Amino acid sequence: MTATTTETPTPTTERLRALIADVREAVGRGLPPDVTAYLVGEKLAPHLGAEHLLTPAQCEPDPAHYRQHVLHAERDGSFSLVALVWLPGQGTAVHDHVSWCVTGVHQGEEHERRYRLLPAEAAGGSARLVATEDVVNPLGSVCGFAPPGDIHRVWNGCDGPAVSLHVYGADISRLGSSVRRVYDLPADA
Repeated sequence: MTATTTETPTPTTERLRALIADVREAVGRGLPPDVTAYLVGEKLAPHLGAEHLLTPAQCEPDPAHYRQHVLHAERDGSFSLVALVWLPGQGTAVHDHVSWCVTGVHQGEEHERRYRLLPAEAAGGSARLVATEDVVNPLGSVCGFAPPGDIHRVWNGCDGPAVSLHVYGADISRLGSSVRRVYDLPADA
């Protein structure tokens, strides 16, 4: 799974600083991952689609693959905020994540296919991925998840660019990516 990564060391808009403060408050409660993801989603939703949240540079795509702009990484490593920019047809491989995550669509829409891992003994000797749900996430939609059971692939299936904001419970500036594992198994198309 290839993405171009651009790090933006400090927030560059007032609205982005407000979003980071909102997320910091939710994460700082120290609640379980699923509850934290829910609270972060509530904080993220009002900012989606808002003008002056991101700068033009933070919405720059890459013609070869989707681009990851690291917008903020909390000093204690408790969360990161990332903008993913997708041109039509760009997408990820099937993967899971290192931590809880909340995503929100800021521009365009994202398509997602979610999977369940069927172990070898249950799949007749060879592990495989079974599609469980196809989702189209429109502008303003928010979803969250926590491992395990967070296997999916995401792509831009619309005619124009898509931008999504991702809040991860990990330091993505240090890790480079939120991906824990890429699945190279037989999967439902």
